[in-house]
Amino acid sequence: MGAAGPEGGAQSYVPARGGVAALRRAAADCRGCPLYENATQTVFGDGPAHARTVVVGEQPGDQEDRAGEPFVGPAGHLLRKALAEAEVDERDVYFTNAVKHFKFTSAGEGKRRIHKAPGLREMTACRPWLAEELHRVDPELVVVLGATAGKSVLGNSFKVTDSRGTLLYLSGTGLPTAARAAQEGDGPVRGLVATVHPSAVLRAPDRAEAYQGLVADLRVAARFLG
Repeated sequence: MGAAGPEGGAQSYVPARGGVAALRRAAADCRGCPLYENATQTVFGDGPAHARTVVVGEQPGDQEDRAGEPFVGPAGHLLRKALAEAEVDERDVYFTNAVKHFKFTSAGEGKRRIHKAPGLREMTACRPWLAEELHRVDPELVVVLGATAGKSVLGNSFKVTDSRGTLLYLSGTGLPTAARAAQEGDGPVRGLVATVHPSAVLRAPDRAEAYQGLVADLRVAARFLG
């Protein structure tokens, strides 16, 4: 691996061998995009090395950036509650994000850091980490939370409103078509369920209704897992 600098993306930092632990160690030194300059640390995925389900969010938030762990803030707590209600066993879930550093703006020194959505540049630079997590965890199911996660997995044409709560299939090359994967033998075929990011539930005018929608989508995942 060589240090490609902030313009070269993450690919040169990805180790050729090892499991998720090797990825996590290598990602700690990633300089594949400028986000590392202001973030506290890389926030890599966490969970069983061969989990049945991988949940993909957007990026770490303020609390995740400080703790170095994904989904430990308010949105993460709500997500874990929804998974339990949908009867998806959290003990067999690997949690990660499309982008591994916290992107934010600040009102000034000592002020609260305000989340800023990652752009195409950061998503593209960080995509090799997510691709390798999916390859090395090798889950049966991928759950994408929100537009950024969906685009990182399925491409820029992805829209949550068009796909949420529907069971799709994801081939080893990232194509959401089981037929092509089966015909061309381009890797494992995984189930995929898209839903909203739990932070959107926290911002919703009717939070109770939005939460029940999230749970309903996650129940599709639970039925797939059996």
